[in-house]
Amino acid sequence: MMRSTARYLLSVLAVLVTGIVLPGQSRSQEATNSEAAFKQLTSLVGDWEAVQDGVPIKETYTLTANGSALMVETKPRDEPAMITMFTVDGDHLIATHYCVARNQPQMVTGIPGNLEKGMTFSLERVTGMKTPDDWHNTGLTITLDDKDHMTQQWTYLYKGKTGTTIFHYTRKK
Repeated sequence: MMRSTARYLLSVLAVLVTGIVLPGQSRSQEATNSEAAFKQLTSLVGDWEAVQDGVPIKETYTLTANGSALMVETKPRDEPAMITMFTVDGDHLIATHYCVARNQPQMVTGIPGNLEKGMTFSLERVTGMKTPDDWHNTGLTITLDDKDHMTQQWTYLYKGKTGTTIFHYTRKK
């Protein structure tokens, strides 16, 4: 009798432990995918340069907050700087852009992609807009063309019209 009771309790314990561990394992896999994508973004740490419509642009990538956030400062010559913060949030990445237009679009990935094929962020929400017609970014795709060249494609909406701006950056050595 004692043996069968012990066996029963061990069986119940095994089922409970399995039920606790398995859901955590799938969340870990999702977190692993988004953390791997974030690690790819951290390969951009350093200084980059581009020229857009004749205006030189400097972009600096810095890992901050104990490695949990990637901060990007974008500074067109003679213009105010903008900041974009990249972070991991469960199974996706978030890019929050602090724009000179004084709004803050928050863009997220679906399943995080590969930086060499293009990592795409789509608008989730935007704060700081005075009217729905205000200019604001609606998406971003970053593609690492090779270790020293990157392309960014930003999409935006202004007065109901969409547009795209493409930047070609070179790593400063």
